[in-house]
Amino acid sequence: MKKKTPVALLMVIDAVGLSTVEYLLSRYPEKVKISNLSKLGLGNIVLPQYKKRFMPGFAAKSYAARVTQVSATADSLVGHREMVGIIDNRTYDLFQGGFSKKYISELERRIGRKTFYNKMAGGMEAIELNAAKHERTGMPIVYASKCDPLIQLAMNEAVIPVGEQHKIADIAFALGMEMKIPITRAIARSYIRSAGGEIVRTSNRHDSVLPIGRETLVDILYKRAVWTVAVGKTSDLVNTAYHERIKLSKEIFIDPALGLKFVHPKKKDTNPFSVQGAINALECARALYRPKGTFIFANLVDTDSVYGHTRDVKGAINSIEEIDRLLPLMESRLDKGDLMIITADHGMEHRADYGYHSNEPLPFIALRKGYGRDLGGLKTGVCPGLTDIGHLVAQLFGVRKEYLEIVRGF
Repeated sequence: MKKKTPVALLMVIDAVGLSTVEYLLSRYPEKVKISNLSKLGLGNIVLPQYKKRFMPGFAAKSYAARVTQVSATADSLVGHREMVGIIDNRTYDLFQGGFSKKYISELERRIGRKTFYNKMAGGMEAIELNAAKHERTGMPIVYASKCDPLIQLAMNEAVIPVGEQHKIADIAFALGMEMKIPITRAIARSYIRSAGGEIVRTSNRHDSVLPIGRETLVDILYKRAVWTVAVGKTSDLVNTAYHERIKLSKEIFIDPALGLKFVHPKKKDTNPFSVQGAINALECARALYRPKGTFIFANLVDTDSVYGHTRDVKGAINSIEEIDRLLPLMESRLDKGDLMIITADHGMEHRADYGYHSNEPLPFIALRKGYGRDLGGLKTGVCPGLTDIGHLVAQLFGVRKEYLEIVRGF
């Protein structure tokens, strides 16, 4: 009989910090269908007045805690990197007035295309205001993020091929570093037009990102021959060595037998692709030869990009409910001793004009199949902030000592 090797799934529900969960519940009076997250203990780590919205008496077989990141900035890049051992004490400024003429002029020369807009804006706002001109002229839409120190370039896949879009983002980031512009990322924001003319952002986005500059948990596992898999945007944010990167973007690759659903009425969401990717990785972890086990690092982005920045309370709740409904699909593909962790990279503060990333308490929920809250002896509460998540995974794969050296180096 083939010996079973360990599997860990680290799943990030983007922008769903605990203060965000509490805010959403306060603005949504209807019943919320989150039985599986209730069983995993989410109701035990929200503020007391919100516990009644969850099913009582569960969490006997899982660990649930509130953690707060120790890095200085609430940002997707910073949050994901902290989970794998990197604490970032730097703070970053936003680009309120867009980017300098000198930078834009040189960027246009290097990519061989004119650009336009160059203002601070929300992602969908920038695209919807400017899509017609972009599609008519072929000029990328340049805009600065409202909540992250980065440049974004929105492009229709039918106007500029995805491969060229990725090169444009890489050039924009490299130029920023060359000119010492303090950006953390350059993002190619790919979108398409649906049959009805609706703008839909796709999972073909590409992030060109600050180099990490030191080892992460992913690097340690990779060197130890643990099969490392990035699903969704995790490989863009923690841009290091993976054995496999999964970014699905076409419905044909979603298995109808799984019953995955698009929450958005116009199918603007991408979580079904990431859930399918995570399930593919879980099934391959058992079907293929993985002598040292498998680590899967997945991101479910819709609660940030589709429903967070747009301050869509109902959409965010519906998205969380759909994630909740699908959790048994993933848990059922784990064997005894395997680990599933659910967390968030930051929160989302709903202000009058926009949804902004916020530094707030985050969920750290862990289920080790076949064990109780003690996770079969794996230790928690050892490392600061989100680095404790990486410490849990490191123990499962026997690399605790190497991981602690990374964390303690800050």
